Amino acid sequence: MHIIAFDSHKRYTLASVQGIDGRIIKEARINHSRGNILCFLKQWDKGSPVAIETIGNWYWIVEEIEHAQMYPRLVHARKAKLMLGMINKTDKLDARGLNKLQQTGTLPTVWIPPLEIRDKRELPRTRMVFAHQRTRLKNRIHSVIDKYGLQYKFTDISDTFGKEGRKMIQESLVLLPEQTRYALETLLHHLDEVEIQAGRIEKRMKEVFHPNEETKLLMTMPGIGFILAVVISLEVGDVSRFSGPERLASYSGVVPRVHASGDKVRYGRLRPDTNRYLKWAFSEAGNSVAANREKWPHRHVSKIYGRVRHRQGHAKAVGAVARHLAEATYWILTKREPYKERGISRVSRTEA
Repeated sequence: MHIIAFDSHKRYTLASVQGIDGRIIKEARINHSRGNILCFLKQWDKGSPVAIETIGNWYWIVEEIEHAQMYPRLVHARKAKLMLGMINKTDKLDARGLNKLQQTGTLPTVWIPPLEIRDKRELPRTRMVFAHQRTRLKNRIHSVIDKYGLQYKFTDISDTFGKEGRKMIQESLVLLPEQTRYALETLLHHLDEVEIQAGRIEKRMKEVFHPNEETKLLMTMPGIGFILAVVISLEVGDVSRFSGPERLASYSGVVPRVHASGDKVRYGRLRPDTNRYLKWAFSEAGNSVAANREKWPHRHVSKIYGRVRHRQGHAKAVGAVARHLAEATYWILTKREPYKERGISRVSRTEA
């Protein structure tokens, strides 16, 4: 058996092949084209481990490793670099470093989802892109309305972009200067296009993702609907890969950094190097809880939000709710039981 490591970039991969004894057998640069990596790997023993860092284009490289009947090992790039602690950095040194970690059994790996899950993830992730675009467009439109003192027209309207709100925006266009009016009309047109595309993705998701046991269980949590349940289910994957609820919460990016020294403990911002899709999903659920807390005053998440908001503000309160939901997700998927309210025996469907 051989030990193989890839230092992959956008257009090429530097491969380093070593024997079990650590002797370098071959190092080669492989230009990126479908089939080139497969052809290179066919020279070596089947079942050999192949380490590759979590770069943007690892999907197709892992597929070629699997087709070569090798064992792909997806490496946590940041942790690997910290463990190696190398001053100098070249492609060859990086690849050799990964092989060194493989030899010592300390290679920091992450879970590789099956091909079917990798494929299906693209739907909710693309929907998230449209959701971000929609939010930015709405914020820009609100900015224009505020700049020209038109916000008073929307005081009695709950949704600025609902039927009545859009009608009011159209009526307000005549009050704006020529170029601003043109810009606002462009923003509204783009918003409509984004809404249409997001709707198509959601329709496709409902066709592809039929409600299964996992999504139904996740939807018992407050603030979690079908779309968020699908995102959480796909991104978590096999929940047994997490040793506990705190690990899943950390992976989801809803645990703040901790700075402790002596008797002083300070909690910082949320970590950036996490699964941003899970972070978005749990944060969306937290915002939903914040928006509906008056309807659910007796629910545990509403009490968490109210208690933290009173001391630290809205953003920290949403983060606290998101962390609670992430930890609850671990127990729901592990025990295969619906979400349980503390101190409440039953919650009606209308409050779920």
